[in-house]
This record gives sequence, structure tokens and C-alpha cells, in this order.
Amino acid sequence: MADLPGGADRLRVGVLGCASIAERRMLPSMAHEPLIEITAIASRDGDRAQGFAARFGGAPVEGYERLLERPDVDAVYLPLPPQLHARWTIRALEAGKHVLCEKPFATGLAEAARAVAAARERRLLLMESFMFLHHPQHAAVARLVAEGAIGELRLFEGYFTIPRLPAEAGAPPRYASTVPEVAAYPLRAARLFLGDGLRVRGAELRRAERGGPAIAGSALLVSEQGATAHLAYGVDHSYRSGYALYGSEGQLRLERAYSTPDEHRPVVRIERPSGVREIGLEPARQFTRIAGAFARTILGGGDPVPHGEDILCQAELADAVDRAAANHS
Repeated sequence: MADLPGGADRLRVGVLGCASIAERRMLPSMAHEPLIEITAIASRDGDRAQGFAARFGGAPVEGYERLLERPDVDAVYLPLPPQLHARWTIRALEAGKHVLCEKPFATGLAEAARAVAAARERRLLLMESFMFLHHPQHAAVARLVAEGAIGELRLFEGYFTIPRLPAEAGAPPRYASTVPEVAAYPLRAARLFLGDGLRVRGAELRRAERGGPAIAGSALLVSEQGATAHLAYGVDHSYRSGYALYGSEGQLRLERAYSTPDEHRPVVRIERPSGVREIGLEPARQFTRIAGAFARTILGGGDPVPHGEDILCQAELADAVDRAAANHS
């Protein structure tokens, strides 16, 4: 891992882009992490950078390249649209900056591989911002499953669907996210509980109109142990964000699994023939926790390699789902 100057005890972070997720969740959450100092915020629009800097701290910067030239930036948080992730990640790495990038990291495996190779060459940390993995509710679920709460795991069911945004009269439909952005969550959750090496048995995409953007999708996966995963995702639906695990002796369900509010108290619901049990868990700031994990890995000289491997595994699985959906259409 590349060393920071002067034995730093705080990570100086620059923000590449003033996206909604940065404004709503990540930048307010970084304020709760004492290991992070926001030193600069860049936008292509100077006024927008000024407004974000006034709210969240740091120097306003017009233009992404100018931020990457700053010596007071050790790492960047990158919330740009997915099609720009690999391009600006590689530029940041070439400038000697560690990178925390929003998901999905890349639009394909080849793109992800180039960025991971650039990070490895420079011994820099490249992390995909799957913030939900840092909420302790998922470790609690994993412990319950390992302890036999539902018997032997047979099926993982993951779903993430969000509503369409209100459209102006006569305007085309507006979507808060794309299908790959919402699909990334249940795909990553399936890997969390069923492991890597998942094989895609089928996938499909649904479009609002012929030749139009995809608004929904689903996928069927099989693990190396023979358990299956059924995933559903979309951007023109009622809101759902959760997963269920079905075993030989019962089932377990967790709602608000991905976009979990800081104050939300999770409830794990376990159903067995003998009855239903609900287990309440403590709230947690998952965005603050991933920001802290990113900073601690860099400041503590942690191993960046597993984070690159995780990006490649995720991109490989997403590519396989895309190919299966293309064959189905």
C-alpha cells in the first residue's frame, strides 16, 4: 500500500462529482467519521461545487482533473454515473489517489480488469462502495444461518425495486437509477450468502418499449453447493429492498436490506413449523462504516488486493447475467 505523507492520522478525501447519493448519504455520513477529512469537492459546474463545499467542507473545484492535481487529496470518492467510473478511477489512480467508487463499478469485466490492474500496479486501494455489506445486520443473518436457524440453505431470493420518478407533462419517463445500478445489490447479496463461483442459469430484461431502456430484470443462479438464487430488480416498481433465505427447516427474511436508513432498526423474521420468531437488531450508519473501513485500510496499511478481487468477481457475474439476458431476448 502506498504510504501517505507525514504519518497522517486522517485521510484527506476529494469528491469527484456532486451526485445525488453523495449529497443525500455519503457526504453527510463522512462527517461522522473522524478518520476522514473532506478537502475538496469537484464539479464540472463551478457554482455546484461552491454549493456542496459550503455545506460539506473542503475547497470547491471546477473540473475533475484540477482536483486530481491537488497535493492535499490522498483519496477520492467517485459518485459519477457508472459509464464514467472506470475512466475517472484510472485517472485518479494514475494521479496517485486511492479510490472509493460507487456501484456498479464498471459496465463490464474488461473495464473493471483495467482499473484493478492500474490499482495493483501502484499499490493503491480501489474499493467498490457496497455500503450495505458494512451494516452488521447481514453478519447477524449469516450467524443465524450458520447456527442452523433454517436448516440447510436451499434458496436465496433477493429483490431491489424502486419507483419511477414523477415526470413532467408530455416528457418521457424519468428513472432514479438504471437496471444495472439496482441489480448490483441482490447480485452482491447472493455472493455474500452463496459464495463466489455462482453459475447463471437464466436471465431476462424487460423494456418499457421496443428499443427503449430496460426497466426490470431477473436472474436465476446456482451455487457450487447446488443452492439456487432468484433475483429480481427494476426501476418502475413499488419500493422493495430485501432478501429471503429458504432452508430445509425454515425461512428467514430481512427487509430494508440495502438502502437502510441510519435510524432504521432491522427485524429478522424467521419462520419454522414450530412458529415465527422476530429478532430486533440495532441501527447502524452503513455509509459512515464503509467510509471508516476505506480510511482504516489506507491509514493502517491494509491489503488492497481482496478489494480488487471482489470488484472482478462482481463484474464477472454481472457480465454473465447480461449475456444470459441477451440470449433470452
